[in-house]
Amino acid sequence: MNIHGLIIGAATFLCIGVFHPIVIKAEYHWGTGCWWLFLLAGLGCVVGSLLVSGTVPSTLLGVVAFSCFWSIYELFEQRKRVERGWFPRNPKRGT
Repeated sequence: MNIHGLIIGAATFLCIGVFHPIVIKAEYHWGTGCWWLFLLAGLGCVVGSLLVSGTVPSTLLGVVAFSCFWSIYELFEQRKRVERGWFPRNPKRGT
């Protein structure tokens, strides 16, 4: 029996669930200016995915890498959601 697919699927689901609030908090505290942190984390995970020999760890690093890349897009979308009033604006950051 091969459970690798289930492990990868569950980890992908968890990764998506974890990155959603991370993007919300990042936009709230730092705005869209922190996009490069997601880029660096994603690039680091890409390199890690290429260097790790195991299939499951390599795949999971790839999932995290592309979740980081997608988070860059979502960070700018979150800014739009804040402008629409769907999420609170950080009063300490200004407009």
